[in-house]
Amino acid sequence: RPPRSTLFPYTTLFRSEARLVIMVGGDEAAFGRGRPLFEVMGRNICRHGGPGAGQYCKMANQIAVAVGMVAWVEALAYAKQAGLDPAAVHGSISGGAAGSWALTNLAPRALGGNFAPGFYVKHIIKDMKIALDSAAELKLDLPGLAVAIRLYEQVATRGWDECGTQALYRLYTEL
Repeated sequence: RPPRSTLFPYTTLFRSEARLVIMVGGDEAAFGRGRPLFEVMGRNICRHGGPGAGQYCKMANQIAVAVGMVAWVEALAYAKQAGLDPAAVHGSISGGAAGSWALTNLAPRALGGNFAPGFYVKHIIKDMKIALDSAAELKLDLPGLAVAIRLYEQVATRGWDECGTQALYRLYTEL
């Protein structure tokens, strides 16, 4: 196999950190041909099956993200309402069984009032609706996802759809 610089002479122009998670569906031979490109963008690369399989995996990811966001937001809103310091509670729970990437990375931003987007509210709503429609086609009831959509739509109706997904915490603290 030729060195990366031979295959991709323009990669230095955008200095990819190769941090994307790449979920692929499609023909195995085509996946093999495309793999060098995927490796420029990410290290966690998986072919999940035929056409459409990558989209199903992406929707599974978005379901986990959206419902997980509700979990940590409610936990920290509960802590605040109970008179605890949400930042201290975050420090206690983020390293244990409740831990997640979102709790570790987005909760501190939300607690600090930073709702700048990493991933937009409007985009998570779009993805959740696709996932919910797909679940209906699969004859699968996802009540957690339905709750997450309802909550994020409340965030959007307040004009925060251009904020990051951690703006869900703002909904709880401003109610």
